Amino acid sequence: MRKPVSRVLVINDETLILREFVKGLNAAARSLDNPLGLTFTGVTTASEALAAIESDGDVQAAIVDDKLYSLDGGKSKRLQMTALELVQRITRMRPELDVYILIAQEHEDEVVDTLFAEAVDGYFYREERDYRGMYRILNAEIQERARTPFYDQLKNYVWMAKDSWHTPGHSSGESLRASPWINDFYEFMGEHVFDVDLSVSVPVLDSLMEPRGVIAEAQGMAAQAFGSRRTFFATNGTSTANKVIFQTLLAPGEKLLLDRNCHKSVHHGVVLSGAHPVYLNSSVNRKYGLYGPVPKKVILEAIEANKDAEALILTSCTYDGLRYDLPPIVAAAHAAGIKVIIDEAWYGFARFHPAFRPTALEAGADYATQSTHKVMSAFSQASMIHVNDPTFNEHIFRENFNMHTSTSPQYAMIASLDVARKQMMMEGYKLLARTLALANELREQINSTGVFRVLDLDELLPEDVRHDGIRLDPTKVTVDISRCGCTVEDLQRELFTRFNIQVEKSTFNTVTLLLTVGTTRSKVSRLYDALMRIAREGRAARRLVQFPDVPDFTRLRCLPRDAYYCGGEAVPLLDPKENPNKALAERVCADQIVPYPPGIPVLVPGQVITRPILDFLVGLLRSQKRLELHGIVYDGYAPCLRVLKSSEERGLRRLA
Repeated sequence: MRKPVSRVLVINDETLILREFVKGLNAAARSLDNPLGLTFTGVTTASEALAAIESDGDVQAAIVDDKLYSLDGGKSKRLQMTALELVQRITRMRPELDVYILIAQEHEDEVVDTLFAEAVDGYFYREERDYRGMYRILNAEIQERARTPFYDQLKNYVWMAKDSWHTPGHSSGESLRASPWINDFYEFMGEHVFDVDLSVSVPVLDSLMEPRGVIAEAQGMAAQAFGSRRTFFATNGTSTANKVIFQTLLAPGEKLLLDRNCHKSVHHGVVLSGAHPVYLNSSVNRKYGLYGPVPKKVILEAIEANKDAEALILTSCTYDGLRYDLPPIVAAAHAAGIKVIIDEAWYGFARFHPAFRPTALEAGADYATQSTHKVMSAFSQASMIHVNDPTFNEHIFRENFNMHTSTSPQYAMIASLDVARKQMMMEGYKLLARTLALANELREQINSTGVFRVLDLDELLPEDVRHDGIRLDPTKVTVDISRCGCTVEDLQRELFTRFNIQVEKSTFNTVTLLLTVGTTRSKVSRLYDALMRIAREGRAARRLVQFPDVPDFTRLRCLPRDAYYCGGEAVPLLDPKENPNKALAERVCADQIVPYPPGIPVLVPGQVITRPILDFLVGLLRSQKRLELHGIVYDGYAPCLRVLKSSEERGLRRLA
């Protein structure tokens, strides 16, 4: 197994003193226990220090001299950079690093007072030269960051090999191991999958419902890592995380501003909370069938017009990697007393490399939900809720969290969140730097095929957000496939069957590739080889048929929750002549109707149905492209919409 390397950078402008420090600390590292591979190196200038921290992902800590001088041409000293400025620049670049200051005892109070509010982990006296003591402190601090409280306890419990007289029923795999019928599942999955599948009957593993032990400790370390006041582990995915926040912040009838392009869990959360949604239409790139951010102007106008709203939720970054310029939006919302929730499902890693920052929390958001499993090393469904809300009501939040959380959570999933946090703190910068480099290589390679082409930010941006400060996450690579001679379905099938490659998603003329901390150069090479082979076959370009755009939101007749919980009636989408059924026009929908892809609701409960919406839905049903259409009710083979009965509609509070 590969051993970790943990480099500690010493920054001191006096060469002889620096050499002595580095030599003494390395001698201590060799003579004392060194499980994390601590090694010490030195530089004499702030610029060298910043360059080393930027280029070397194995740097885990820095020791900064409280004064950094350099010699000018006249051999006199001049101040390079204050310790305060250098600490701030290190923290902006790599907030996960441990930073210590070397100080002279006579200047102790002055230096400590100056740096008190900064991310300084401790101080050493320059004159003491206690290298073994310094090493022990640094080693302990880095080991503390590398701890995984829950995972460590889970491993310890498994190694105890306790007899199980509690749930789950497979009893550490015993029911499978000796079975002639299902032993193959046990062999395929591996014994530890069943060993760690435990229950709340094991108190030493804490309770996700009311954590006070190792889960609470792991969540606290995650909060520190991701820059939040509080962090909660979620084992039902970000879908449930969004619903928990909604039910915490919103009482029935209270207003919520939301991007219509939000994940469907947001729309489900509207139903569950009883909120009054104000839907904001997203921008559309019609050339490539991509739905982008809500224009900043639309958001700011909605905030101004709805100052009685309780919350605003946006998705940043989007599925295609487009991220909002969040600080001015958050500031405007807060000025109106509106809480800001950011669905950061696709962007949870951003804290750990300056190329991706600021994160939602750094931009001032009150809540951020992240799919740790999507872009980091956690199991599917493993997510985090980060809270920076200064008026956070923990009791109400906990009640809602427990309403949605299973009393039998998957402990391996919790452990994977603990481990994913550790990885991002210890090597996230290094892995993301590699991912960025691979993303750049992949872009160049795909463009070199002469047939496939990676879309840049300017091409991805819809016209009405072009001046909104939108940025692109380079780990989401959108490829124009229109010249390859295949439909997008044919291309995906060929990549899968002929080259063993599965892509993330597609539109009618693009495919999206997702690079993560697990992407390797070998994978990049295999993808490039596959696309180059297809490109060289020289197939004639085919006409690619675009779906019509999702119609703009119409209006709500009643609250979505009220409409959803009505019994309603199923009315056919088509009349006896197979035309769109005019009888549905101006009726109120009781369900969420979502074509997938792209996953944007055409109708939500309580929304008024119009003729353009009917034409759109019928067009989708008649399309030859395979498409899921969630929410349609079938009466035999006849597609229907569930709508409110007239009597039900009269009994509900009317919104419009």
